[in-house]
Amino acid sequence: MEPVAWVGGSSPEHERIIGWQAPPLKFGVGATREIGYELRRAGVRSVLLVTDRVLAGLGLPARVAKLIEQEGIAVSVFDRTQVEPTDESVTRAALELAPLRVDGFVGLGGGSAIDTAKMLNLLLTYPGRSVRDYLNAPIGIGARIPGPLKPLVAVPTTAGSGSECTAMVALGVSGLNVKTGISDLRLLPSLALIDPANTLTLPPEVTASSGYDVLTHACESYTARPYDRRPPYPAPADRPLYVGANPISDVWVEQALRLVGRYLRRAVLNPDDLEARIGMSQAASYAGMGFGNAGTHIPHACAYPIAGLVRDYRPEGYAVDHAMVPHGAAVVSTAPAAFEFTYPTSPERHLRAAELLGADLGGVSTAHGADVLPATLQQLVADTGGPGGLASFGYSGKDLPALVEGALKQQRLLVCCPRDVAAHDLKRILDGSMTG
Repeated sequence: MEPVAWVGGSSPEHERIIGWQAPPLKFGVGATREIGYELRRAGVRSVLLVTDRVLAGLGLPARVAKLIEQEGIAVSVFDRTQVEPTDESVTRAALELAPLRVDGFVGLGGGSAIDTAKMLNLLLTYPGRSVRDYLNAPIGIGARIPGPLKPLVAVPTTAGSGSECTAMVALGVSGLNVKTGISDLRLLPSLALIDPANTLTLPPEVTASSGYDVLTHACESYTARPYDRRPPYPAPADRPLYVGANPISDVWVEQALRLVGRYLRRAVLNPDDLEARIGMSQAASYAGMGFGNAGTHIPHACAYPIAGLVRDYRPEGYAVDHAMVPHGAAVVSTAPAAFEFTYPTSPERHLRAAELLGADLGGVSTAHGADVLPATLQQLVADTGGPGGLASFGYSGKDLPALVEGALKQQRLLVCCPRDVAAHDLKRILDGSMTG
Protein backbone atom coordinates (compact mmCIF):
# COMPACT_ATOMS: atom_id res chain seq x y z
CA MET A 1 0.00 0.00 0.00
CA GLU A 2 1.38 3.39 -0.96
CA PRO A 3 1.88 6.20 1.58
CA VAL A 4 -1.27 8.22 2.15
CA ALA A 5 -1.27 11.38 0.04
CA TRP A 6 -2.55 14.77 1.08
CA VAL A 7 -5.14 16.62 -0.98
CA GLY A 8 -4.69 20.40 -1.09
CA GLY A 9 -7.17 23.15 -1.68
CA SER A 10 -8.88 23.45 1.69
CA SER A 11 -11.73 25.93 1.69
CA PRO A 12 -11.52 29.35 3.37
CA GLU A 13 -13.77 27.91 6.09
CA HIS A 14 -10.93 25.65 7.19
CA GLU A 15 -7.49 26.18 8.68
CA ARG A 16 -4.61 26.31 6.20
CA ILE A 17 -1.50 26.69 8.37
CA ILE A 18 0.56 23.96 10.02
CA GLY A 19 2.37 24.73 13.23
CA TRP A 20 5.25 22.32 13.85
CA GLN A 21 8.19 22.40 16.24
CA ALA A 22 10.80 20.11 17.76
CA PRO A 23 13.95 20.60 19.81
CA PRO A 24 17.51 20.17 18.56
CA LEU A 25 18.37 16.49 18.87
CA LYS A 26 21.56 14.54 19.47
CA PHE A 27 21.15 10.78 19.06
CA GLY A 28 23.42 7.78 19.37
CA VAL A 29 25.01 5.20 21.62
CA GLY A 30 27.43 7.13 23.85
CA ALA A 31 25.75 10.51 23.30
CA THR A 32 25.47 10.92 27.09
CA ARG A 33 29.21 11.62 27.22
CA GLU A 34 28.60 14.93 25.42
CA ILE A 35 26.13 16.37 27.92
CA GLY A 36 28.69 18.57 29.67
CA TYR A 37 29.85 19.99 26.36
CA GLU A 38 26.27 20.79 25.34
CA LEU A 39 25.47 22.52 28.63
CA ARG A 40 28.65 24.57 28.52
CA ARG A 41 27.90 25.51 24.91
CA ALA A 42 24.50 26.78 26.10
CA GLY A 43 26.21 29.02 28.64
CA VAL A 44 25.01 27.06 31.67
CA ARG A 45 27.12 27.30 34.83
CA SER A 46 24.91 25.40 37.29
CA VAL A 47 22.20 22.79 36.78
CA LEU A 48 19.56 20.85 38.66
CA LEU A 49 19.65 17.22 37.56
CA VAL A 50 16.15 15.72 38.00
CA THR A 51 15.93 11.93 38.15
CA ASP A 52 14.45 9.08 40.23
CA ARG A 53 15.61 6.73 42.94
CA VAL A 54 15.72 3.64 40.76
CA LEU A 55 18.18 5.28 38.38
CA ALA A 56 20.08 6.70 41.34
CA GLY A 57 20.49 3.16 42.67
CA LEU A 58 21.88 2.08 39.31
CA GLY A 59 24.46 4.88 39.42
CA LEU A 60 23.54 6.60 36.15
CA PRO A 61 22.76 10.04 37.66
CA ALA A 62 26.11 10.07 39.47
CA ARG A 63 27.92 9.27 36.23
CA VAL A 64 26.00 11.97 34.36
CA ALA A 65 26.71 14.49 37.13
CA LYS A 66 30.42 13.72 36.88
CA LEU A 67 30.36 14.28 33.11
CA ILE A 68 28.75 17.67 33.67
CA GLU A 69 31.10 18.67 36.48
CA GLN A 70 34.10 17.86 34.29
CA GLU A 71 33.06 20.86 32.19
CA GLY A 72 33.17 23.16 35.22
CA ILE A 73 29.41 23.17 35.77
CA ALA A 74 27.98 22.84 39.29
CA VAL A 75 25.40 20.07 39.71
CA SER A 76 22.59 19.70 42.24
CA VAL A 77 20.60 16.44 42.14
CA PHE A 78 16.92 15.85 42.88
CA ASP A 79 16.31 12.08 42.73
CA ARG A 80 12.82 11.79 44.21
CA THR A 81 10.74 12.13 41.07
CA GLN A 82 7.40 10.38 41.51
CA VAL A 83 6.48 7.81 38.88
CA GLU A 84 3.42 9.30 37.15
CA PRO A 85 3.85 12.75 38.78
CA THR A 86 0.98 14.82 40.12
CA ASP A 87 0.33 18.49 40.72
CA GLU A 88 1.06 17.85 44.41
CA SER A 89 4.33 15.97 43.81
CA VAL A 90 5.83 18.70 41.62
CA THR A 91 4.58 21.42 43.97
CA ARG A 92 6.25 19.71 46.95
CA ALA A 93 9.49 19.38 45.00
CA ALA A 94 9.40 23.05 43.99
CA LEU A 95 8.83 24.18 47.58
CA GLU A 96 11.74 22.06 48.79
CA LEU A 97 14.02 23.41 46.08
CA ALA A 98 12.88 27.03 46.27
CA PRO A 99 16.17 28.30 47.81
CA LEU A 100 18.18 26.69 44.98
CA ARG A 101 19.64 28.95 42.32
CA VAL A 102 20.57 27.29 39.02
CA ASP A 103 20.60 28.48 35.44
CA GLY A 104 19.82 25.18 33.74
CA PHE A 105 18.04 21.83 34.14
CA VAL A 106 18.64 18.21 33.11
CA GLY A 107 15.77 15.71 33.03
CA LEU A 108 17.24 12.20 33.26
CA GLY A 109 14.80 9.31 33.20
CA GLY A 110 11.47 8.38 31.69
CA GLY A 111 8.64 10.74 30.94
CA SER A 112 7.97 11.21 34.65
CA ALA A 113 11.46 12.59 35.32
CA ILE A 114 11.53 14.74 32.19
CA ASP A 115 8.05 16.14 32.87
CA THR A 116 9.03 16.85 36.48
CA ALA A 117 12.15 18.68 35.26
CA LYS A 118 9.97 20.78 32.94
CA MET A 119 7.65 21.65 35.83
CA LEU A 120 10.52 22.52 38.17
CA ASN A 121 11.95 24.78 35.50
CA LEU A 122 8.58 26.54 35.32
CA LEU A 123 7.82 26.70 39.05
CA LEU A 124 11.30 27.78 40.12
CA THR A 125 11.66 30.32 37.33
CA TYR A 126 8.22 31.86 37.98
CA PRO A 127 7.33 31.21 41.64
CA GLY A 128 4.02 32.27 43.08
CA ARG A 129 1.51 30.60 40.76
CA SER A 130 -0.30 27.32 41.34
CA VAL A 131 0.26 24.35 39.06
CA ARG A 132 -3.47 24.30 38.42
CA ASP A 133 -3.27 27.77 36.91
CA TYR A 134 -1.38 26.22 34.01
CA LEU A 135 -3.36 22.98 33.61
CA ASN A 136 -5.42 22.71 30.46
CA ALA A 137 -9.06 23.79 30.72
CA PRO A 138 -11.59 22.73 31.89
CA ILE A 139 -9.61 21.12 34.70
CA GLY A 140 -7.31 24.13 35.08
CA ILE A 141 -7.23 27.72 33.93
CA GLY A 142 -4.89 27.13 31.00
CA ALA A 143 -2.74 30.17 31.78
CA ARG A 144 0.17 30.85 29.45
CA ILE A 145 3.72 30.62 30.79
CA PRO A 146 4.68 34.26 31.37
CA GLY A 147 8.13 34.26 29.78
CA PRO A 148 11.20 32.25 28.72
CA LEU A 149 12.36 29.29 30.76
CA LYS A 150 15.93 28.22 31.45
CA PRO A 151 17.80 25.74 29.24
CA LEU A 152 16.67 22.15 29.79
CA VAL A 153 18.42 19.09 28.38
CA ALA A 154 16.18 16.00 28.28
CA VAL A 155 17.98 12.64 28.52
CA PRO A 156 15.45 9.80 28.24
CA THR A 157 16.20 6.40 29.77
CA THR A 158 13.02 4.82 28.39
CA ALA A 159 11.73 4.57 24.84
CA GLY A 160 8.18 5.71 25.30
CA SER A 161 6.84 9.10 26.33
CA GLY A 162 8.64 11.21 23.73
CA SER A 163 8.64 13.99 26.35
CA GLU A 164 12.16 14.88 25.24
CA CYS A 165 10.65 16.14 21.99
CA THR A 166 7.37 17.74 23.14
CA ALA A 167 6.23 21.04 24.62
CA MET A 168 3.89 19.52 27.17
CA VAL A 169 3.70 17.66 30.46
CA ALA A 170 1.18 15.16 31.86
CA LEU A 171 0.20 15.33 35.53
CA GLY A 172 -2.22 13.60 37.84
CA VAL A 173 -4.59 16.03 39.51
CA SER A 174 -4.92 15.39 43.23
CA GLY A 175 -8.47 15.12 44.52
CA LEU A 176 -10.01 14.75 41.07
CA ASN A 177 -8.74 11.24 40.26
CA VAL A 178 -7.78 12.30 36.76
CA LYS A 179 -4.74 13.27 34.72
CA THR A 180 -4.38 16.18 32.36
CA GLY A 181 -1.63 18.22 30.78
CA ILE A 182 0.03 21.56 30.28
CA SER A 183 0.78 22.59 26.70
CA ASP A 184 3.04 25.53 26.03
CA LEU A 185 5.81 25.98 23.50
CA ARG A 186 8.11 27.28 26.25
CA LEU A 187 8.15 23.78 27.77
CA LEU A 188 10.01 22.39 24.75
CA PRO A 189 13.46 21.15 25.86
CA SER A 190 16.41 23.10 24.53
CA LEU A 191 18.06 19.79 23.58
CA ALA A 192 16.96 16.16 23.39
CA LEU A 193 20.02 14.02 24.08
CA ILE A 194 19.09 10.41 23.30
CA ASP A 195 21.45 7.56 24.13
CA PRO A 196 19.83 4.14 23.53
CA ALA A 197 22.39 2.51 25.85
CA ASN A 198 20.58 4.19 28.75
CA THR A 199 17.54 1.95 28.10
CA LEU A 200 19.37 -1.37 28.46
CA THR A 201 18.59 -1.73 32.18
CA LEU A 202 14.82 -1.45 31.74
CA PRO A 203 12.78 -4.45 32.94
CA PRO A 204 10.75 -6.13 30.17
CA GLU A 205 7.45 -4.84 31.61
CA VAL A 206 8.66 -1.24 31.49
CA THR A 207 10.05 -1.71 28.00
CA ALA A 208 6.69 -3.08 26.87
CA SER A 209 4.56 -0.36 28.44
CA SER A 210 6.87 2.36 27.13
CA GLY A 211 6.58 0.84 23.69
CA TYR A 212 2.79 0.84 23.87
CA ASP A 213 2.93 4.58 24.47
CA VAL A 214 5.01 5.00 21.29
CA LEU A 215 2.59 2.77 19.42
CA THR A 216 -0.49 4.73 20.39
CA HIS A 217 1.20 8.12 19.98
CA ALA A 218 1.92 7.20 16.40
CA CYS A 219 -1.47 5.68 15.59
CA GLU A 220 -3.45 8.50 17.21
CA SER A 221 -1.53 11.32 15.56
CA TYR A 222 -1.69 9.55 12.19
CA THR A 223 -5.49 9.25 12.44
CA ALA A 224 -6.17 12.62 14.14
CA ARG A 225 -8.57 15.12 12.61
CA PRO A 226 -6.47 16.72 9.82
CA TYR A 227 -5.20 20.24 10.30
CA ASP A 228 -7.10 21.47 7.24
CA ARG A 229 -10.42 20.02 8.37
CA ARG A 230 -10.68 22.37 11.34
CA PRO A 231 -12.18 25.87 11.57
CA PRO A 232 -9.61 28.64 11.15
CA TYR A 233 -8.25 30.05 14.40
CA PRO A 234 -9.17 33.66 15.25
CA ALA A 235 -5.52 34.67 15.73
CA PRO A 236 -2.09 33.00 15.54
CA ALA A 237 -1.92 32.89 19.34
CA ASP A 238 -5.06 30.75 19.36
CA ARG A 239 -3.54 27.98 17.25
CA PRO A 240 -2.91 25.02 19.59
CA LEU A 241 0.21 22.87 19.70
CA TYR A 242 -1.96 19.96 18.56
CA VAL A 243 -2.90 21.13 15.06
CA GLY A 244 -4.05 17.75 13.73
CA ALA A 245 -2.66 15.23 11.29
CA ASN A 246 -0.43 16.94 8.75
CA PRO A 247 2.16 15.97 6.14
CA ILE A 248 5.13 16.99 8.31
CA SER A 249 4.13 14.91 11.31
CA ASP A 250 3.21 12.03 9.01
CA VAL A 251 6.84 11.65 7.92
CA TRP A 252 7.96 11.04 11.50
CA VAL A 253 4.95 8.96 12.51
CA GLU A 254 5.26 6.55 9.59
CA GLN A 255 8.88 5.91 10.50
CA ALA A 256 7.91 5.38 14.14
CA LEU A 257 5.27 2.80 13.21
CA ARG A 258 7.70 0.91 10.99
CA LEU A 259 10.29 0.81 13.79
CA VAL A 260 7.78 -0.33 16.43
CA GLY A 261 6.60 -3.15 14.21
CA ARG A 262 10.19 -4.25 13.66
CA TYR A 263 11.70 -3.82 17.12
CA LEU A 264 9.18 -3.75 19.99
CA ARG A 265 8.91 -7.51 20.34
CA ARG A 266 12.67 -7.88 20.19
CA ALA A 267 13.33 -5.19 22.80
CA VAL A 268 10.88 -6.79 25.26
CA LEU A 269 11.87 -10.41 24.73
CA ASN A 270 15.64 -9.80 24.62
CA PRO A 271 16.55 -6.81 26.79
CA ASP A 272 20.20 -6.93 25.65
CA ASP A 273 19.33 -6.50 21.97
CA LEU A 274 21.05 -3.15 21.39
CA GLU A 275 19.84 -2.88 17.79
CA ALA A 276 16.24 -3.18 19.04
CA ARG A 277 16.90 -0.60 21.77
CA ILE A 278 18.27 1.81 19.17
CA GLY A 279 15.22 1.24 16.98
CA MET A 280 12.76 1.82 19.82
CA SER A 281 14.61 4.94 20.99
CA GLN A 282 14.32 6.30 17.47
CA ALA A 283 10.64 5.35 17.35
CA ALA A 284 9.89 7.11 20.65
CA SER A 285 11.46 10.39 19.54
CA TYR A 286 9.98 10.24 16.06
CA ALA A 287 6.52 9.59 17.49
CA GLY A 288 7.10 12.44 19.94
CA MET A 289 7.86 14.82 17.10
CA GLY A 290 4.73 13.56 15.36
CA PHE A 291 2.13 13.57 18.11
CA GLY A 292 3.66 16.63 19.80
CA ASN A 293 2.37 18.59 16.82
CA ALA A 294 -0.51 16.53 15.39
CA GLY A 295 -2.04 15.48 18.71
CA THR A 296 -3.57 12.39 20.27
CA HIS A 297 -7.22 11.57 20.83
CA ILE A 298 -9.43 8.83 22.33
CA PRO A 299 -6.90 6.37 23.80
CA HIS A 300 -5.03 9.13 25.61
CA ALA A 301 -8.26 10.83 26.74
CA CYS A 302 -9.40 7.53 28.24
CA ALA A 303 -5.97 6.75 29.71
CA TYR A 304 -6.05 9.71 32.06
CA PRO A 305 -9.06 8.54 34.12
CA ILE A 306 -7.83 4.94 33.85
CA ALA A 307 -4.67 6.09 35.62
CA GLY A 308 -6.44 8.49 37.97
CA LEU A 309 -9.13 6.14 39.27
CA VAL A 310 -6.96 3.08 39.92
CA ARG A 311 -7.46 1.54 43.35
CA ASP A 312 -5.16 -1.39 44.09
CA TYR A 313 -3.27 -2.31 40.92
CA ARG A 314 0.52 -2.41 41.17
CA PRO A 315 2.32 -3.29 37.94
CA GLU A 316 5.15 -5.78 37.73
CA GLY A 317 8.54 -4.32 36.88
CA TYR A 318 7.85 -0.93 38.49
CA ALA A 319 9.36 0.05 41.85
CA VAL A 320 6.36 1.93 43.23
CA ASP A 321 4.72 2.07 46.65
CA HIS A 322 1.31 3.18 45.41
CA ALA A 323 -1.40 1.92 43.08
CA MET A 324 -0.57 2.82 39.48
CA VAL A 325 -1.44 1.92 35.91
CA PRO A 326 1.60 2.60 33.69
CA HIS A 327 0.71 5.18 31.09
CA GLY A 328 1.53 2.98 28.11
CA ALA A 329 -0.58 0.12 29.46
CA ALA A 330 -3.47 2.54 30.03
CA VAL A 331 -3.43 4.01 26.53
CA VAL A 332 -3.11 0.73 24.66
CA SER A 333 -5.98 -0.87 26.56
CA THR A 334 -8.62 1.16 24.73
CA ALA A 335 -6.74 1.62 21.46
CA PRO A 336 -8.26 -1.34 19.53
CA ALA A 337 -11.84 -0.27 20.29
CA ALA A 338 -11.00 3.38 19.66
CA PHE A 339 -9.54 2.73 16.21
CA GLU A 340 -12.49 0.57 15.26
CA PHE A 341 -14.64 3.61 16.09
CA THR A 342 -12.51 6.05 14.05
CA TYR A 343 -11.96 3.70 11.09
CA PRO A 344 -14.79 5.08 8.87
CA THR A 345 -13.20 8.55 8.84
CA SER A 346 -10.04 7.39 7.03
CA PRO A 347 -9.91 3.66 6.26
CA GLU A 348 -6.75 4.11 4.18
CA ARG A 349 -4.85 5.65 7.12
CA HIS A 350 -5.90 2.93 9.55
CA LEU A 351 -4.87 0.24 7.08
CA ARG A 352 -1.59 1.99 6.30
CA ALA A 353 -0.78 2.16 10.03
CA ALA A 354 -1.43 -1.57 10.34
CA GLU A 355 0.72 -2.29 7.29
CA LEU A 356 3.62 -0.26 8.70
CA LEU A 357 3.34 -2.30 11.89
CA GLY A 358 3.70 -5.49 9.84
CA ALA A 359 0.15 -6.50 8.91
CA ASP A 360 -0.42 -8.29 5.62
CA LEU A 361 -3.07 -6.39 3.69
CA GLY A 362 -3.41 -9.00 0.97
CA GLY A 363 -7.10 -9.40 0.14
CA VAL A 364 -8.15 -6.62 2.53
CA SER A 365 -10.57 -4.00 1.21
CA THR A 366 -11.38 -0.68 2.83
CA ALA A 367 -14.99 -1.82 3.10
CA HIS A 368 -14.03 -4.76 5.31
CA GLY A 369 -10.85 -3.64 7.05
CA ALA A 370 -12.08 -2.09 10.29
CA ASP A 371 -10.67 -4.92 12.40
CA VAL A 372 -7.17 -4.98 10.86
CA LEU A 373 -5.50 -2.27 12.94
CA PRO A 374 -7.23 -3.39 16.18
CA ALA A 375 -6.13 -6.98 15.58
CA THR A 376 -2.57 -5.86 14.79
CA LEU A 377 -2.40 -3.91 18.05
CA GLN A 378 -3.85 -6.77 20.07
CA GLN A 379 -1.29 -9.19 18.65
CA LEU A 380 1.60 -6.87 19.49
CA VAL A 381 0.33 -6.51 23.06
CA ALA A 382 -0.22 -10.26 23.44
CA ASP A 383 3.25 -11.06 22.10
CA THR A 384 4.85 -8.71 24.62
CA GLY A 385 2.89 -9.75 27.71
CA GLY A 386 0.72 -6.65 27.87
CA PRO A 387 -2.59 -6.05 29.63
CA GLY A 388 -5.65 -8.11 28.79
CA GLY A 389 -8.05 -5.22 29.19
CA LEU A 390 -9.27 -2.77 31.79
CA ALA A 391 -10.46 -5.61 34.02
CA SER A 392 -6.82 -6.57 34.58
CA PHE A 393 -6.39 -3.20 36.35
CA GLY A 394 -9.36 -3.93 38.64
CA TYR A 395 -12.08 -2.10 36.69
CA SER A 396 -15.57 -3.38 35.99
CA GLY A 397 -18.82 -2.16 34.51
CA LYS A 398 -19.67 -0.17 37.62
CA ASP A 399 -16.64 2.05 36.93
CA LEU A 400 -17.83 3.08 33.47
CA PRO A 401 -19.65 6.29 34.48
CA ALA A 402 -16.57 7.66 36.28
CA LEU A 403 -14.24 6.61 33.46
CA VAL A 404 -16.47 8.27 30.87
CA GLU A 405 -16.73 11.43 32.96
CA GLY A 406 -12.94 11.60 33.29
CA ALA A 407 -12.39 11.07 29.57
CA LEU A 408 -14.91 13.78 28.68
CA LYS A 409 -12.82 16.28 30.64
CA GLN A 410 -9.98 15.79 28.15
CA GLN A 411 -11.44 18.09 25.50
CA ARG A 412 -7.96 19.22 24.43
CA LEU A 413 -7.50 15.65 23.17
CA LEU A 414 -11.01 14.78 22.09
CA VAL A 415 -11.14 17.69 19.64
CA CYS A 416 -8.33 15.88 17.81
CA CYS A 417 -10.54 12.85 17.21
CA PRO A 418 -11.39 12.61 13.51
CA ARG A 419 -14.98 11.79 14.46
CA ASP A 420 -17.14 13.66 16.96
CA VAL A 421 -17.19 11.60 20.13
CA ALA A 422 -19.94 11.74 22.74
CA ALA A 423 -20.39 10.18 26.17
CA HIS A 424 -22.21 7.15 24.77
CA ASP A 425 -19.36 6.54 22.30
CA LEU A 426 -16.78 6.61 25.09
CA LYS A 427 -18.92 4.27 27.17
CA ARG A 428 -19.06 1.77 24.32
CA ILE A 429 -15.28 2.02 23.74
CA LEU A 430 -14.44 1.62 27.43
CA ASP A 431 -16.96 -1.20 27.91
CA GLY A 432 -15.57 -2.97 24.86
CA SER A 433 -12.06 -2.68 26.33
CA MET A 434 -12.81 -4.38 29.63
CA THR A 435 -11.57 -7.81 28.57
CA GLY A 436 -9.20 -6.88 25.76
